[in-house]
Amino acid sequence: MQENLKGNQDVMDIGSLRKNTPGVENVIHFNNAGAALPSKATLEAQLDYLSEEALWGGYETGRKFQDQLLEFYSQSAALLNAEPSEMAYVDSATTGWQRAFFSVPYQQGDEIITSESAYESNYISYLQAQKRFGIKIVITPSTADGEVNVAELDKRITARTKLVAITHIPTSGGLVNPAEAVGEVAEKHGIPYLLDACQSVGQYPVDVKKIRCTFLSSTGRKFLRAPRGTGLLYVSKQYLHLNPFSLDLFGAQWLSETTYKTRQDSRKFETWECNLANKLGMIVALKELNELKTSNVWERIVFLANHLRKELEKVPGISVHDQGRVKSGIVTFTSDQKTAVQIQLELQNRNINTSVTAQSGTLLNLQKRNLDQMVRASIHYYNTLDEIDQFIIALRQIVSH
Repeated sequence: MQENLKGNQDVMDIGSLRKNTPGVENVIHFNNAGAALPSKATLEAQLDYLSEEALWGGYETGRKFQDQLLEFYSQSAALLNAEPSEMAYVDSATTGWQRAFFSVPYQQGDEIITSESAYESNYISYLQAQKRFGIKIVITPSTADGEVNVAELDKRITARTKLVAITHIPTSGGLVNPAEAVGEVAEKHGIPYLLDACQSVGQYPVDVKKIRCTFLSSTGRKFLRAPRGTGLLYVSKQYLHLNPFSLDLFGAQWLSETTYKTRQDSRKFETWECNLANKLGMIVALKELNELKTSNVWERIVFLANHLRKELEKVPGISVHDQGRVKSGIVTFTSDQKTAVQIQLELQNRNINTSVTAQSGTLLNLQKRNLDQMVRASIHYYNTLDEIDQFIIALRQIVSH
């Protein structure tokens, strides 16, 4: 199918963006919810930095690039409509999320409210906190569309509620949870609100002021198109009295044998040691996204993903399992002829990248829906209608044999 002006191709020069994405010459990459293909500029920023380190030394190169590395805070803040002092650089979304989650001073009998679409790593932390502190995990139900039921969440808040924590866009389907409506409820009750935005930052317009979250965590490797081993954490300035479970010499200053002084900004959630080449690559990716504007990216992704869903529904034996009134670039499906693993491997043999999403990733949601493994095809703005056509042709061949 010839690419047309729909999906913001008239606003975004898809041809130029693909020329700046070396990977599209090798594969049809529908695994952006796993790790997106980086741009040439992002890759070069990392390689150039590593070359400098090898020639001149790590500390010396860090000092040379100090001003450039500080751009992370202004660029990430601009993306989320935050303040630079509210941003922290972390090595993964999990690191950021856990440092935020365990900064809350839990006590025996406290409650945390989460949703049926909670992510595996997050829920394991809930269980760990339950064992360590004696907290109670409260699950708010979903609507018929699969979204967090905000009215039911409101009813479940009590005097013992210590935190509301939800996943914005779950890993296993198109669902987009109503993060702003959840934020209104949390703010009304004065409850801290932790948003896992791992799959939303980079594809969906995320505004922390509209969402009213206390914390927001995200990775770099997914829709931000940044290197693996990068992430960001937003901590609202209203909650900077909270401290991470552990501090190091970057987050605090040692004053005497019995005292230390904690930083006053969100960077106290960082650690001194990090991969500066990766950080520089993430800065480039953030700049590129801020120039494109996430609203344009989102329109393009929705256009392509909805087209993919329509084409999948025409393939015999294929069932699409995405939920939500608003659907993201994550498309999940099963076949009545082949397992998800078989389809993923056979697509990969044809240089088409997808992934398999397992029940354990969002256990409560998929158990309720009686689903186990699904193929996950996740779209980004640099994908094309022609790639979707090739994907559908390959899928028809796979499931018919």
